[in-house]
Amino acid sequence: MIPALYSQSALAKIWGVALRGLAQRSPPTRYPEYTKPGIAPYEYTDYDFWTSGFFPGSLYLVYERARLWDDRIPRLPQLDLLKMRHACEWWTANLHSQASRTDTHDLGFLVMPWAQKGWELDGDRQCYQSMIAAAYALASRFDRKIGAIRSWDTCLTKRYTFTDPKDAFLVIIDSMMNLNLLFYVAELVGNPTLADIAKTHATTLLNSHIRPDDSTFHVVDFDQATARIKQRFTNQGFSDESCWARGQAWGIAGYAQCYGWTKEPRFLNASKRLADYFIKHLPDDGVPYWDFHSPKPGPRDTSAALIAAYGMLLLYKHAAEEAKQYMEAAIRVVRAVAAMSLAPEATVPLSDEPDGKDIVDFKGSDTIVLNATINDYEFAPRRWADHGLVYADYYFLLIGNLMLEMGLV
Repeated sequence: MIPALYSQSALAKIWGVALRGLAQRSPPTRYPEYTKPGIAPYEYTDYDFWTSGFFPGSLYLVYERARLWDDRIPRLPQLDLLKMRHACEWWTANLHSQASRTDTHDLGFLVMPWAQKGWELDGDRQCYQSMIAAAYALASRFDRKIGAIRSWDTCLTKRYTFTDPKDAFLVIIDSMMNLNLLFYVAELVGNPTLADIAKTHATTLLNSHIRPDDSTFHVVDFDQATARIKQRFTNQGFSDESCWARGQAWGIAGYAQCYGWTKEPRFLNASKRLADYFIKHLPDDGVPYWDFHSPKPGPRDTSAALIAAYGMLLLYKHAAEEAKQYMEAAIRVVRAVAAMSLAPEATVPLSDEPDGKDIVDFKGSDTIVLNATINDYEFAPRRWADHGLVYADYYFLLIGNLMLEMGLV
């Protein structure tokens, strides 16, 4: 067991941030994304940004622990189930409107972290409908000739610009994580076409995004007339030919999910190959740099570490003894993140205050984990490195819940 995964401090931080939204007169339209370098509060983004689903997802993970494993791990006595369920519904009220968007591929990130839990834990019909709407919206971006779902309509940096979708068909390795939405809804409603789209996309990326040495490209631009690859490049890594750590992690987890749904060995092998590369290129302390080929020393990326660890645990979940070494590697990586990058512990909430609200002392940092890096690409319009990040916290909590589910705690 890794105690930090189940600390009262981690629960307190999620609940403390949630209280800010609960104090508003109407449900939130701005969502936590990142903190500035050092010990800092969250910076917020609008609800249509691709990361908006992660904080409500974290809130649902805390709720899931109370629902399913309350007798096995520490808890906050103040958080009764009714209060937590209300918080989850309050924080997701405005996100249902995002489910039918067809201008983004990030619907898996926007919807699944909270809607899947809302449906599975409470039978929430609105969550059910939002997942279905999101899956069909995502499927609308699929190009059968290319065999892939378009990731971005536009892309702007200080080095290159794509403003017209007719001129470029951009697909990023991150897209592997949104396929889980298609597989899930395909089974939910009995529509194999959605699963076929996901499987075709994953198959295309086996050839387009994975290099012979098992590292990954970030972005691939396809010719829409011929389906041939026009160029491969990066948007968040060190260089076009380097291996961006979080992109590699998205690939590990995405292909592990694909194998879980399809049981096709090619997807299992892809996830294992990407995981082997990730493990081989870790520094001695176990926390990856933001890009495996960037100058050292440099910024780390704990979000890449935790996403990769999550993917490795999925490998073990779906392939059992054949993948035992990945479970062990995942635990090593999470222990390394806990040793190096935990933010100062929050004070457990105190109840029965005069104003009737719970109080959380964050000790300066809203996030559970530090040392993440959104983007340190030299040509990025904005660069962030060495900070807290909402999806680093989400995967930290998700790993804890997955380990409980798998009987590893």
